[in-house]
Formats: sequence, structure tokens, C-alpha cells
Amino acid sequence: MTAEDNHIVFVSGLSGSGKTTATAAIEDLGFYCVDNLPAQLIEQFLDLCAKSTPPIRKIALAIDAREAEFLRDVPPVVESLRAQGAAVQVIFLECSNEKLVNRYRETRRVHPLSPHGSVQDGIETERGLLAEVSRLADFVVDTSDLNIHQLRDTVVHFVGGGARPTVVNMISFGFRYGAPSSAELLFDVRFLPNPHFEPSLRPRTGEDRAVSEYVLENEHATALMDRLREFLTFLLPLYDGEGKPYLTVGIGCTGGRHRSVAILNALAAELRARGRDVNVTHRDVEKI
Repeated sequence: MTAEDNHIVFVSGLSGSGKTTATAAIEDLGFYCVDNLPAQLIEQFLDLCAKSTPPIRKIALAIDAREAEFLRDVPPVVESLRAQGAAVQVIFLECSNEKLVNRYRETRRVHPLSPHGSVQDGIETERGLLAEVSRLADFVVDTSDLNIHQLRDTVVHFVGGGARPTVVNMISFGFRYGAPSSAELLFDVRFLPNPHFEPSLRPRTGEDRAVSEYVLENEHATALMDRLREFLTFLLPLYDGEGKPYLTVGIGCTGGRHRSVAILNALAAELRARGRDVNVTHRDVEKI
């Protein structure tokens, strides 16, 4: 893999300006994120990423002033990577002194560069140390008046050109074993005819075509699928716009082997056909 294949984002800024939030937003875009890697090791690290299986092409590096002696080597590394043709973005997070002082006061934390002095002194020291890094930035974000959601959206739009669509995690389960605690939306399909009471279908699961047809061809299942489809068509774009990375949907029946599996598979197939990224787990399908 050559440098041209890499997309590298450097995230820096003043302590308390939101680097953790910004880095987490970039990680949600599929970047491999590393915090405070010494500048002298960056190119070696990128070489290791290139040789991994599969190669890691999207990398974000968070840089701060905790290791001041490393900062002087950051500009030459950035310039070298750009000269090699890598797609390099440098984000610098700014914030007013007043807001930073208030944030430290609210969290009761000491400033990392002034552990025994005033927060104001630490801020001024850090500004001086990060001056060269800030001049490299092609995107400066003043976070003074941004909440964490606004900061996240700002960073995502700069790095990715827009938020990644919400990934849907779908879990079928049996109520007799308890509902999954991770489910944000939960649907009970125990009102549908139960294949368990059909001797030829009982030993099979909702993965089996005969069971799936038995469940889905019922008029109530058809009506349910129409309403679930309509509901998710309305809901998912709103989550996309909010930048919600994942939505977990649980679909349950009595034992988690027949009805919930069939309904979930049908709904997942429709979402995938629309281009949605869907992960499927049949939690209880092997339980008797």
C-alpha cells in the first residue's frame, strides 16, 4: 500500500476543548484512532498499519501538549506525508480562556500543564506549545459555544463529508430467556401463529424456508411487516441526521426459534436491499 491510499487525520487542540469528543466522532467513521503517539514513531506506525491484514487505511492521531518534546517533530511529519500524496487533514480545536477555565472549574480537574498552579497559567503555556501545530491546521474549530453534539457533527462533516448512516443491530430472542438489555426498540411477535404447534415445523427454526413462509404468509404478519417498514423508514433518516452510530432492535417470541427469527430475517433483508448496514444475531435459536 502506498501513501496515496492513506487517509490520515491529526486532531489537536487545547486541553478541555473537546479532543476526546472529536476523536470519538472520527472513530465512529471507521478510523483507527491512537492517542498521543510520539511524532518520531508516526511513520513507523503507519508502515505497520499498511502491513496489517487487511491494511488499515483510515487512521486518526490525537496530539496534545502532554509530551512537549514531541511537538516539534509534528510539522515535518505532516509535511512529509502530504508530499508522499497521503490525504492528510489537521483539525485544531480552539476555545476561549474563559470557557476553558469554567470547564475545569465544573469538572474540578487540574490542568495537565499546571498541576500545582492556576488553570489560566496552564492554558497560556499550552497555547505556546501548540502554536506550530495550530498553524498546520486546515480546519480550526472554536468550541467555546458548541455542545458535544454540535462538535461531533462539525467534525464528522469535515472528515467524512457527512455522518455515516446509522447501523442497525437486530436481535431475535425468546421472552422465556429475558429480553436483551441492549435493545432500544423492542417488538413482541407472540401474537402470530406459532410453528411450535405444527409437528413438522417444531424441530426447525425460522431460518428454514417452510417455517418462514408459515410465519410471513399470515395476514397479521403481513400487516406487521408493513407497519415496521413504515416506522423504520420514518425513524432511520432521523437517526442518520442526528449522527447516531447504532440502533439496536429486538424482536421476540416465546422461545426465540421460529417467529422472531423469521420476522427479523425478512426485515433485515429489506433494510439491506435499501443499502442499510445491518447486523443480525439470533440469540436463542439453538436453545431448546
